[in-house]
Amino acid sequence: METDRDDGRSPSQLRPLSCARNVLHRAHGSASWSQGDTKVLAAVYGPKAGTKKNENPEKACIEVIWKPKTGQIGKLEKEFEMILKRTLQSICILTLNPNTTTSIIVQLLVCAINAACAALVDAGIPMKHLAVAICCCLAEGGYVILDPTKLEEQKMRGFAYLVFPNSVVSVLPEGLSHVEGEPMEHGIITSVTHGVMSVEEYLKCLERGRAASTKLSDFLRRSLQSQLPSDSSKAA
Repeated sequence: METDRDDGRSPSQLRPLSCARNVLHRAHGSASWSQGDTKVLAAVYGPKAGTKKNENPEKACIEVIWKPKTGQIGKLEKEFEMILKRTLQSICILTLNPNTTTSIIVQLLVCAINAACAALVDAGIPMKHLAVAICCCLAEGGYVILDPTKLEEQKMRGFAYLVFPNSVVSVLPEGLSHVEGEPMEHGIITSVTHGVMSVEEYLKCLERGRAASTKLSDFLRRSLQSQLPSDSSKAA
């Protein structure tokens, strides 16, 4: 049985969203992303000449640096770095700036993906399309809630972190309408789960998450369009 939550939201209701670009002046691109009281900053540096060891020099390299709010980076943060790197590699056009490295510095997995996308746009990094992320939680009663607070997370028995392609906005260099061999994806980009849930419960999370991704995509598109003037200052 689904019930309203402690903060008055319905199970499928997101917290208030906020996004701003060009918030860090020393970075080549930056963005902040907020969902309720959860806020994350993402900074992009690059592209810089040269690629990291074991990377393909014929393509651009994406480097993710996870900055924990407190303490040292651990095994979990290293896993988050790899998840975020693979997600961003899948939406960036890596053939246009070969033998370069773009570094993204972030915190918090779900908000980090949303903030990183906005920061990459702010830095002018060529992308196939944008992506939006949502956290779906499974309560003990078997119902799904979206975008949990920290207090709600402590009561959940399963989590699904889902990343969907933005189906409306495509960020490409001027005059380039598509990239050869890089079709627009319509499915899911990244899916990370932990805790206990059945296949049926996971599919329910997927359904709720996909529905919420439409709202997130619309918000991200409006936010980026309303802040387009910052692009001219970057070019200058």
